[in-house]
Amino acid sequence: MATLTINGKVHTLDVPDDMPLLWVLRDVVGLTGTKFGCGIAQCGACTVHLDGAAVRSCVLPVSAVAGKKITTIEAVGATPAGRKVQEAWRDLDVVQCGYCQSGQVMSAASLLAQNPKPSDADIDAAMAGNLCRCGTYNRIRAAVKHAAGEA
Repeated sequence: MATLTINGKVHTLDVPDDMPLLWVLRDVVGLTGTKFGCGIAQCGACTVHLDGAAVRSCVLPVSAVAGKKITTIEAVGATPAGRKVQEAWRDLDVVQCGYCQSGQVMSAASLLAQNPKPSDADIDAAMAGNLCRCGTYNRIRAAVKHAAGEA
């Protein structure tokens, strides 16, 4: 049994302690915005916030998140940084296929919540673990800067 706070709502779930958070979110709770990409925390598609920090949910056992605040793409727009990032993504038409974008948005929102005026190096470091097969990296960087009020 696990009690998790997801997007501000408490869920008591009958799941194994070693079940990855990604599968709890998608298959048990029904929040499918967080995507499965690689299963080894290398692509960033499964990124969620754990107490505001960007983490990879595909390798994070549910036992490691009890007592922490989990925020998914479905609720990140309720945060100031998340709202700015989502608006910037729309303003600059970042998305191409869109599969990786929930993870991209979550990483960018975490960055801006911690560092509202990131340098190019800060952006590169925060976004480095997020892969985009469509190659929208230039638009992603421009959108992060836009969200930070630099563009």
